[in-house]
Amino acid sequence: MKRAKTSKAWMKEHVNDFFVKQAKKEGYRSRAAYKLIEIVERDHLLRPGMMVVDLGAAPGGWSQVVAAKLGGKGTVIALDLLEMAPLAGVTIIQGDFREPCVLTELKKNMGKCPLDLVISDMAPNISGIGVSDQARSIHLAELALEFSMERLNSGGSLLVKVFQGSGFEEFLHAMRATFGRVVIRKPEASRDRSSETYLLGLGKRS
Repeated sequence: MKRAKTSKAWMKEHVNDFFVKQAKKEGYRSRAAYKLIEIVERDHLLRPGMMVVDLGAAPGGWSQVVAAKLGGKGTVIALDLLEMAPLAGVTIIQGDFREPCVLTELKKNMGKCPLDLVISDMAPNISGIGVSDQARSIHLAELALEFSMERLNSGGSLLVKVFQGSGFEEFLHAMRATFGRVVIRKPEASRDRSSETYLLGLGKRS
């Protein structure tokens, strides 16, 4: 089947993308690593000894960044439905984080350590139907928030990807009800034409 023009245009943009080239050069698994690097440095998100859970982690770019920043002084647990190649300093759990067996595995790996930070770069498989895609993206963000509300330590933080559109304001309100401070971040590595943005909730309320 002949590729659509939009698909060809995307591929050309991707191949010529500065962050794609930089990721290959520096050994990161995805260009998304630079989104997290910028936010981590701007908001001083990581400190030695932290327990961090990465939801929807595959292919592992964000977990890779966190593990490198912690330098072995902390715990990084990556969860995803997809199989993920091993990463130094990262515990990988394959499965749906809503499933009891996956949560049991998570608890086992966490031990008695409090969970300090949840990060989520999850996005749905795009169907091209705007209303449906937006609803699914908000649902994924809501799952990340629900997980954080149940498992984050008091004072902990959540960084989650959200697409602006229907449901965004309601989700932002829910974030503000859960965290002492919520900021909106649009990293340089986020493509200008994309409606993706990141919400950072700081200081989970007790």
